[in-house]
Amino acid sequence: MPVGAVYAGGVQLGAHALGRLDPAERERVLRRCSTNVDNLDSGHWDTLLTSAFVVEEPMPLPYALLLVAVLGYAEYAYGAWWTAGVFLLGHTAATLLVYGVLRGAADRRTRRALDVGTSYGFNAVLGALTSTLPRGAVRTTARLGLLAIAARPLLKRERTFTDAGHLVALGLGVGLSLAVDYLSGTKSPKII
Repeated sequence: MPVGAVYAGGVQLGAHALGRLDPAERERVLRRCSTNVDNLDSGHWDTLLTSAFVVEEPMPLPYALLLVAVLGYAEYAYGAWWTAGVFLLGHTAATLLVYGVLRGAADRRTRRALDVGTSYGFNAVLGALTSTLPRGAVRTTARLGLLAIAARPLLKRERTFTDAGHLVALGLGVGLSLAVDYLSGTKSPKII
């Protein structure tokens, strides 16, 4: 069975189980798994991993299916270890970069905000998969299009640090895809 499907299914089951807890216990679990500034400042570095396995609510079906499809295709194209590595690298690196920015500047509410979920890892894998697209205009357009879509929320007034994390994770994934292109000798036009 594909690891991505098992992961997404486990996250969904965990979300349903969390929903069955009393609200105070559910909040305690979510706060303990969150990679917010207060947790990381307190040395709860394990949240860099646990936060990728917890979501506040069950994932909407279209997102869950897209997550399974992207992770499944990555496993097909590059293997389960590569997919897991890119997912965890994107999740961890984006979290740490956002934490570094927020650490000195965030207000109390932002420092304690819940920060859990699959989206940073998903965005990194999606960006990395652009190296599987046909060379030239298709690959370049996909990379630029994905980056533009991820940057769009940052232009809005109600943007959040999570929006910045999505862009960072996607950028890391696109950077990895450029590295894959270079290492495989498939030179694509310089776009970044």
